[in-house]
Formats: sequence, structure tokens, C-alpha cells
Amino acid sequence: MTTEVLKRLFTVKQYHRMIEAGVFQEGDRVELIRGEIVEMTPIGTRHAAEVNRLNRLFNRKFGDLVLVTVQNPVEVDESSEPQPDIAVVRPRDDFYASAHPTPNDVFLLIEVSDSTIRYDRTIKIPLYAEDNIAEAWIVDVNAELVEVYRQPSASGYRSLQTYTRGQSIELLAFPGIAITVDEILG
Repeated sequence: MTTEVLKRLFTVKQYHRMIEAGVFQEGDRVELIRGEIVEMTPIGTRHAAEVNRLNRLFNRKFGDLVLVTVQNPVEVDESSEPQPDIAVVRPRDDFYASAHPTPNDVFLLIEVSDSTIRYDRTIKIPLYAEDNIAEAWIVDVNAELVEVYRQPSASGYRSLQTYTRGQSIELLAFPGIAITVDEILG
């Protein structure tokens, strides 16, 4: 006789109730991905430095045109609330005090990858495409390149371009403002 293993999947609303009830301790590094509560990898110094560099870079390049959030939730659908390393979102007067950003608010989501490249490529990037995030990047600090994903669809992004040192990238939402890979990687 075989036994089927059942998983209990959660909605974003249920996840928020668990947070409010104190199920998670302050500082717990978890995110909700497709109904599952996933423990996030600890942040190493190289990863943290890259996130800090991107935060400063995007704030300098775009100023008040955007709000740059660092490792904060984005509610992409009813069962997923990832915490991308960088989210470049529409500015709001309340700074999203009333609700986390949703796909309509997002200009760009960035995952910084050193030890998480496989997870970011196979889980997070497809999730962003399914939820119609117009543009997502993976900054691969080990390979020193930036993967730019565009043209989301239910089956994934239809466009992937890889940029290396000496090349520049313009966000879809802000053509004319170039960012070099050298600025991104330092």
C-alpha cells in the first residue's frame, strides 16, 4: 500500500495572518513561493555588497522617478510573495504602507545570485514571467554578467539577453537611461 504525501499550501492572506500571529520570529528569512513557505539562503558579504551597490546605483540613476526597495515583499499573485533583492517600483505617497507592490507597480525585479543561481533561474524567474513582471534581471556575481529577461508569458520569458562588462542596459520603462554592467558589478 502506498501513501500519498500531501502538502499544505498557503495563500498570501494566510501567510500574512501567520506573520501577524507571530508564527515567524523577527529576522526569519522566509518568503512565500507558489503557496510554500521557503527559507531563504543566508546573505554573504559579496551578495550584500552587490545589493548595496545596486540600491545606490538605481537611486542615483532614477532619483524620484522610482522607488527602490531592498529585499522587501512583492505580492505577485494569491500564492506568492517573493522578496527580490531589488525591486524598482512606481513611487507612491504612502511608500506602500497600505499594501506591498503588485505586478502593476513593478518596473524591474532583480535577483543577485552567487549561491542561488539555479533556484533563481528555475523558480523565481519563471514565477515572475507567469505573473507578468515586464522585466527581471539576474546579476550573476560569480560569472560577472547580467541576464535580462523580458516579454513575460505564462510559459516563461520569451526574451533573454546576457550582458557582460563593457556593455550597457536600458530598462524597458526608462529608455535613454543606460546602466553599464561595470557599474552594476563594480
